[in-house]
Amino acid sequence: MKNGLKDWARRIKRDAHAVYLAAGDPRTPWYARALALCVAGYALSPIDLIPDFIPVLGYLDDAIIVPLGILAVVKMIPPEVLAEHRAAAALAAERPMSRTAAVVIACVWGASVALAAWLGYRYFIS
Repeated sequence: MKNGLKDWARRIKRDAHAVYLAAGDPRTPWYARALALCVAGYALSPIDLIPDFIPVLGYLDDAIIVPLGILAVVKMIPPEVLAEHRAAAALAAERPMSRTAAVVIACVWGASVALAAWLGYRYFIS
């Protein structure tokens, strides 16, 4: 059961990315694009309707709203377009992650926060 649940979660993640990619495709109908952007935005956003720290309910919205939204969008998108974007999403998931790039991005963010704090200190204290 554990492997089945992991596979299901991987498919949901892949389909969320595929739905996002399909939203930018001109072959996708406009109403499917609008719903796809909403669903992908909710699935990929760190902000939830019910915060995750609330026991059971926090993860329940992610386990119900996202799959149902993806299912609705998948039914609206032409099958050949969806198959193309699912393949692209699967390739993107297999790409290696660069730890060097992550460190550089974290350093840029840290430097930005430090600069903002220093400028704020100079402006408000001095």
